[in-house]
Amino acid sequence: MVEDWRSLNLANWEARVPLHVAPGGYDLAGFDDPRYLSSVVRYDLPRLGDIANLDVVHLQCHIGTDTVSLARLGPRSVTGLDFSPSAIAAARDLAARTAADAAFVEGDVYDAVATLGTQCCDVVYTGIGAICWLPDIRRWAAVVAGLLRPGGRLFMREGHPMLDTLSDTRPDDLLVVHYPYFETAGTAFTEESTYGGAGVLSAPQGVSFNHGLGEVFTALTDAGLTVTALEEHREVPWNALGDAMVESAEYEGEYVLAQNPERLPLTYTIQARKL
Repeated sequence: MVEDWRSLNLANWEARVPLHVAPGGYDLAGFDDPRYLSSVVRYDLPRLGDIANLDVVHLQCHIGTDTVSLARLGPRSVTGLDFSPSAIAAARDLAARTAADAAFVEGDVYDAVATLGTQCCDVVYTGIGAICWLPDIRRWAAVVAGLLRPGGRLFMREGHPMLDTLSDTRPDDLLVVHYPYFETAGTAFTEESTYGGAGVLSAPQGVSFNHGLGEVFTALTDAGLTVTALEEHREVPWNALGDAMVESAEYEGEYVLAQNPERLPLTYTIQARKL
């Protein structure tokens, strides 16, 4: 495994927070409207279904925009967890400013059961760009199973592992497989910018981990969950491929391939239930 993956990733995400909360970053002002939901949660709504009167845990919640959006859907409780102290501070500020009934806890996702409690929720929600920062998908799936009560469910929309195999933006706009599809010891990278906000990251190094669809599916079933839905999507909520992508005409905040979008799945939604 790449040495110091966690410390590198923590520093990287600590460096992203000031850019994400600054003008030009995340749309935090939109939450002044009590009806406003993040574009990610708006995309998820038709599949997420009713979470009213349920206890929800949002793993790797970052600055809480999706968590606050979930809180506006009427759950009994919603708790966001993230390992970045700066992100949790920003999430608490957002919740306080908007009077959202959402709690935020600083902690490592792999320690979530010890931090939040065994069988503490009815829904585990995890969003875009989360599991690619974790080296062991089986350990993650065991955490999900440990958090869920019997009958509870996982909802996850995530970047597609095929998207994560593609080489960086090319002048010929070809989609070329370059990085691992399956789980490996990790891919180290240096990237001075972030997807949300302008400026240079003070800690540009990080380590990412891809997880194939079969690996995710098998990890969940081996943890005792039953996969109930798997859907692949043509959209992704950031411009992952430069000029090869354009904004979606159908979904606000989403991007699609500019040419022949049916060539490649960009995200997927997986749902699973604990019996």
